[in-house]
Amino acid sequence: MELLAERKRQMEEWGEQSHDDFYWLGILVEEVGEVAKSLIQFKFKEARKEIIECGAVCIAWIDSIDRRNNE
Repeated sequence: MELLAERKRQMEEWGEQSHDDFYWLGILVEEVGEVAKSLIQFKFKEARKEIIECGAVCIAWIDSIDRRNNE
């Protein structure tokens, strides 16, 4: 699945990330902004890629919350 492949790529690039929820929100909003930019430019394949990145960030955020709650 592309979403899991993107999450793996992010892990390889950034490692395990543990941020507070407001920081995660900032990361996600930045990614959503990239989706919007792609759509405004009618770059639909690029927008799809950016949406997958958004999903992977959401998974990372959930993982971070789960780690925080299990400490």
